[in-house]
Order: sequence, then C-alpha cells, then structure tokens
Amino acid sequence: MNTMILRVKKCGAMTTVQSEKSENGVLNKRTLVLQELGGKYEDSYVVTALGNLATIEWAEGELVVANLRFQTREYNGQVFMDVIANELVKEGGRR
Repeated sequence: MNTMILRVKKCGAMTTVQSEKSENGVLNKRTLVLQELGGKYEDSYVVTALGNLATIEWAEGELVVANLRFQTREYNGQVFMDVIANELVKEGGRR
C-alpha cells in the first residue's frame, strides 16, 4: 500500500454493482483519476473507490491524501492491474 498526496483530475459517477462480499448484495463504486503533484505530465492513476468512499463527490483540482492498494488479477489469460482506494481524505481532513 502506498500513501500519497494527489490531485483529483476526474471524478466519475457513482454506480452500484452486485457483490457477494457486501451485506445487502450491492456495493457503491466510483472511478477517479488521481495525479501526482508537480507538472501536468506527472504520473496519474485510475483509482476505484468502493463503499462509503464512492458516495463522496470529489471536485476536480481538489487535493487528497490517498492510501492506495495495487493488485493484479488474471482473467482469460490476461493480467490486469487494479488500483483500489483504501482511504481518501480531502485536504483539511474531511472524508
């Protein structure tokens, strides 16, 4: 897991997905694009926020402290990397 200060570049719409792991069978999900601080060509990450984190609307340009988990999975012979937000905290300490 990595903890970084990042800037929100894009905030997607919240959706709900079916999940056997959640109590009621559905899970909130939102995709964000977060970029490292510096210039406009710094590294960016497409991050998935799940559960309560997905219910928060993030503004473009907003700074966040992000604790990210990087994981890989194999599907149909191809390997994919997922970046999951374990924690996102808005500048000023609000979640």
